[in-house]
Amino acid sequence: MKQSLLLASAILLFAAPIANAEEGSFPKVCKSDMATDMSADHSKMMTGMMQMDKDMMQGMMHKDPDVAFVCGMIAHHMGAIDMSKVELKYGKNAWAKEMAQKVIDAQTREIAEMTEWLKTNAK
Repeated sequence: MKQSLLLASAILLFAAPIANAEEGSFPKVCKSDMATDMSADHSKMMTGMMQMDKDMMQGMMHKDPDVAFVCGMIAHHMGAIDMSKVELKYGKNAWAKEMAQKVIDAQTREIAEMTEWLKTNAK
């Protein structure tokens, strides 16, 4: 349990800065303040993100670091799919909607692959 907690903490503390360093900074426009009057679509997206965070942390607590990674990624992908569904339902921009569909398609396949991997590798 202690090893899993350390792994989860390490991932949370170091993964985001490493990813940002390799891929560039998080766009400033994405850091802007949220309007105080959140629309229904924003509210649904935020609720989905909170569930994803909870599931991801739980999955990352597995004692096997490989299984912890895969479980965390499944939760992460599920959150991305939920966000993409909100975009498809409420979004107005054609490019953003196309990107949302690509996310759904790719990450649905990846979830299936990871779930199969868990069936044979998780103990």
